[in-house]
Amino acid sequence: MHIPDGMIAPQAYLVATALAVPAWAWGARCIRRDFDERCIPRLAVLTALAFVLQGIMLPLPGGSSAHLLGLGVLVLGVGLWPAFIAYSIVLALQAVLLGAGGITALPVNALAMGLAGGAVMALGHRLLAPRLAATRFEPLATVIPVWLGLVVAALAIALVLGVQPLLAVDAAGQPLFFPFGPAVTLPVIVIPHVLIGLLEGLLAWLVLTRLPLRVVPA
Repeated sequence: MHIPDGMIAPQAYLVATALAVPAWAWGARCIRRDFDERCIPRLAVLTALAFVLQGIMLPLPGGSSAHLLGLGVLVLGVGLWPAFIAYSIVLALQAVLLGAGGITALPVNALAMGLAGGAVMALGHRLLAPRLAATRFEPLATVIPVWLGLVVAALAIALVLGVQPLLAVDAAGQPLFFPFGPAVTLPVIVIPHVLIGLLEGLLAWLVLTRLPLRVVPA
């Protein structure tokens, strides 16, 4: 789902950077203030899992890719803000070491997946967990929020790519960066991630229930 360098106009990635920098600063502050140091091994394991999962990519038409994110286990395993910071580091390492995503696109990718998608996962779990606890539907308190969060992240990525033809064109009216509008990006990116979101949700449930990784308030 990464957006690579060269696909988005400066108008988009500069605005994203202006939003991402304070978000990163706030996330770091939350970690210093609230994060339990005893959770560091858990954070390290789940961050490594996210890195590995993102290295297994299936290219999609239009400049993106499909893969599990590992974000659900991070958000529900350590909380939203530690997960956002850890996931941003994963994205940066993916860009630098593997060429997946990009440096200029990093703020967009981090906001769309790590923050927007992660916030949906955290809020959804907070709403569903008390209602489904101790019932046979309890796994849905993990699967549904993680699925929805991944779909929201895919939707955000698709919309960012889809507006690029409106942001920068040459003298002949041809897009300078990503050439396809939302009519292409929405189905091409969102539809595959509807299925991938289910796999992501099941993965999060399996990891958080089979391993000694307590689900924490996000």
